Order: sequence, then C-alpha cells, then structure tokens
Amino acid sequence: MSVKTMTAAVLVAGLLAAATPGTAQTPAPAAEWRTVAPENLLIIDTSKGRIVVELDPRVAPQSVARIRTLADQGFYDGLKFHRVLDGFMAQTGDPLGTGEGGSTLPDIPAEFTFRRGRDGVFTQVATGPTGLLGLLGSMPVVTQPNAQMMVTADFKAGAQALFCPGVAAMARNNDLNSANSQFFLMTAQNDGLNGLYTPFGRILSGLDVARSLKKGPEGAGGQVADPDVMIHARTAAALPEGSRPTARVMVTSSPAFAALVEQARAAAPNGRLNVCDIQPPAQITGG
Repeated sequence: MSVKTMTAAVLVAGLLAAATPGTAQTPAPAAEWRTVAPENLLIIDTSKGRIVVELDPRVAPQSVARIRTLADQGFYDGLKFHRVLDGFMAQTGDPLGTGEGGSTLPDIPAEFTFRRGRDGVFTQVATGPTGLLGLLGSMPVVTQPNAQMMVTADFKAGAQALFCPGVAAMARNNDLNSANSQFFLMTAQNDGLNGLYTPFGRILSGLDVARSLKKGPEGAGGQVADPDVMIHARTAAALPEGSRPTARVMVTSSPAFAALVEQARAAAPNGRLNVCDIQPPAQITGG
C-alpha cells in the first residue's frame, strides 16, 4: 500500500469513526441504520479481546453455513491463531494448530464469485477496470451494473467480494475446493487474493484486536510459536438473550452514509477513493 493510499485510509477511517454512535456527534435517525440478524453475527472472544464479524450468506452461502455450524457446535473454542502475518492476515480454525487440520465435515466448494440480485442494496463508490466498486451491506465488492440484470436469465448481476481490511475468508490448500474449517481475518488490503479465496463476512468491531494478535516470522510463513487463541466463538443466535450482542450498521443508501463518502472523497488524494477505505459505521451493544 502506498503512502498516499495509507494517508487516505487514515482520513477516511477518521471520518467514518466520527459518525459512529456514541461519539459527540448527534446519531442519525434509526431509519438510517439496519440491525444485523443474530444468525449473521459471529462473536469471537480472543485472548486479546472481542472480534465481531457480520456474515453475509448472499456472498458465500455454503461458507457462511459452515462457519455457523462449527461455531455453534463449539468447534472453534480454544483454537489457535496459528498463522499471523503483520500487515496481511490472521488465520485460525485448525484443531491441530499446524495449518493441516480441519473438521470431520466434508470440504466445501469455492465461492469466489456470486450473483447479486435486487434484494440487496449496492452502493457504488468508484469505477474499476472490471466493474463498479462499492459496498453490498458491509462487504466491498466489484460488480456488473444493475442494468445487467435486465438481460440475464436469473435477473441478477455478477459480483465478487474483495480482500479489504476486516474481510473474513475461508482458508484452503492448493485444491480450490478444499475449504473446511479454517478461516482468516484480513488486517490490510491484498488485491492478490481477489478471486482466489472465498470471503464470507467482514469485521464490524475488533479490527484492532485482530491486528494485535501475536505475529509469526515471515520466513516461517507466519507460524506463531506461542499463539493467541479463540476462547469462545458463537453466532449471536446461539447465545442466551441476556448475553447476546446486537449490531447496527449504517445503511449505505442513506443520506448520512452518502455524506460520509463525499467527505472522504474530498479528503482523498485527487478525490479518488479506494473501496477498501470505506466501511459503514457500526454500533455494537449488549453482550
């Protein structure tokens, strides 16, 4: 990431954080916020703090189903962040702690792309060489325009989620269809992974926690000698109501979010936004 891009990211992050509820600013009306369904809210309590991830079954339905199943079975409890690379990602979900293990469930196929329908609001923030860049919920994506839906048999447009900071994705071996239980959390942008791994969600809260996890040396592929662990991981739906967190996320089609994007665009070098610099503010309460 270039110095200019890093500077833009810092400016955008500051603008978005300033609009998050709980700050000195007046919160936006409730209609400008959506509540994440409990089954789509993954709560990961680590030895460094809590990470809250929004799962998106529109982007990767089989991967989301697998993460929900294993999390709610308690499979992830106590597992290590066995591979962590500074400025890249933190990988976990292996019961062996070596990067070679998995669950007893069958592997799931790659979900590198998906079909986007009109049931989900896509908010464009830029144009790329292969399509429109923007947000579908919390997920950064590149997609065909809505007009493409009028000429396709399924009335949908092709789309692909992108590897921006906070994105959660399935790990795999050299076989493209070998995802099982392991996943990783992006701590920085990495365009080289786009279209090669399956993103299934994005961190709403706790990116700083993911970035604070013990790192492994690059020469050893990021393998951590004394790793941090996932103490407890469940979807909110699997938690007792009294200890169940609630997440609200700013609606990307709202005037409030549009104003944030324009502020960020004005602060970006040459007015050019990187889609990875934009994420809707989120509010986590309870739990």
